[in-house]
Amino acid sequence: MSMGSALTWQAERQPERPALTMGDQTYTRRELDRAANRLARALAGRGIGHDDRVAVVLPTGPRHQITCFALWKLGALVIPLPANIADQELEHLAAQADPKLIIGVDAAHLTGVDALPGDFSPDLSLSDAPLPDVVATMWKASTSGGSTGLPRLIWEDRSSAIDPADPFPLLRIQVDDVVLHPAAAYHNASFSQTNWALCWGCHVLLMERFDAAEWLRLVERHQVRWAYLVPTMMSRILALPDEVRNGADVSSLEVVMHMAAPCPPWVKAAWIEWVGPEKIWEIYGGTEGFGATMINGVEWLEHRGSVGKVQARTEIRDDDGNVVPAGEIGTVWFYPPEGNPMGHPPDVAQTFGDMGSVDDDGYLYLADRRTDMILTGGVNVYPAEIEGAIEQMPGVVSAAVVGLPHPDLGARAHAIIELAPGRAAPDPAELAVFLEPLLARHKIPYTCEFVTTPLRDEAGKIRRNRLRDERREAPPEDTLRLR
Repeated sequence: MSMGSALTWQAERQPERPALTMGDQTYTRRELDRAANRLARALAGRGIGHDDRVAVVLPTGPRHQITCFALWKLGALVIPLPANIADQELEHLAAQADPKLIIGVDAAHLTGVDALPGDFSPDLSLSDAPLPDVVATMWKASTSGGSTGLPRLIWEDRSSAIDPADPFPLLRIQVDDVVLHPAAAYHNASFSQTNWALCWGCHVLLMERFDAAEWLRLVERHQVRWAYLVPTMMSRILALPDEVRNGADVSSLEVVMHMAAPCPPWVKAAWIEWVGPEKIWEIYGGTEGFGATMINGVEWLEHRGSVGKVQARTEIRDDDGNVVPAGEIGTVWFYPPEGNPMGHPPDVAQTFGDMGSVDDDGYLYLADRRTDMILTGGVNVYPAEIEGAIEQMPGVVSAAVVGLPHPDLGARAHAIIELAPGRAAPDPAELAVFLEPLLARHKIPYTCEFVTTPLRDEAGKIRRNRLRDERREAPPEDTLRLR
């Protein structure tokens, strides 16, 4: 059956069970399904039907899920976009998608596209009864990370058909599970996992914005079994006072799934020690979907720093395209598996642009993105390693390291360090001393600056290209020398 009908199936099975919660608002399965049914009829009245493309530009919350399920009930293809998307990006993506309707924007912002405002409500006289089952040929299109230039759309060659009684084993979500997902609704992992979870009868808990203490409270209050995090969220939970973190009952957790960005080894190790290695899971991959690895905490302790065992047809290549020996860093190339949902040809290797190495047992270790690597004095320096070290310093929320021009070395590593609210900037010499036992001398940044604005987006990603370009065009006046 379709995802739209799966929601109805769960509502008929147990209508009063909670389906979706954010803040003080909870929808039962029946309430969520009926709201989506009524909205579907309103959208059908605007001409939306089978395989029509519709962009959804709404903030995280029940309205987002209701809108998407209304569209799937009509067999439409959903394109989730950030609620705060800039007009230029919206126009760029709309030109790629050619949507029949955009929901969540003022029609005055676009020309030639039908649009509905975010507060649109269907006529209450419309029926909220179940609709006929319609399966979309393609259920969604997601945006790329946009780390270079404007984002692009990635079309997922998977229909909206789903078995509401048989969750995908990879995710380790169970039927009728309790799922906590604090990431933004439009992000690929959040969008897929929360909506699939609703099809499987889960009680999905959302957060308008991530708060570490509130995350713990939700786990304890709702006895969460399955939770999603990105490494930045993990480190912020670890940074809570000991009495707050250790005072929370997290014994209900059986799966903590993290992805979207590299996880510093010290963060991973601390979580493994706290909740147990068998509960920590990591997926490495990309929205493009041509390759992935997965690892749990038990394996990680045996292969510290790895993101999982590679598939049989994964290669590490040098700049000339030659496969390098185990332990040597190169670009990671994947041959997509047969029948992959993105429609990639299995005989054409593709890469996310990441660099890494494979050990003798076939476990992959990431270095960094090729475009982010800094060549300084003829030596390759990987920003992610430096960022992980800086983020261990008390009072540091996040760090981004970029390469800036240097007349002698070619490039120098510059650290942009986000401090916790109210935290005074440390002396550069103090930072250098802190990093000495963690990094080789040539990896310690030459310069740094301290900021209070977030460096990572809602998905936990750093846009190093943007940060680098801004500083090349207008070097910050408060740059401090470390060495």
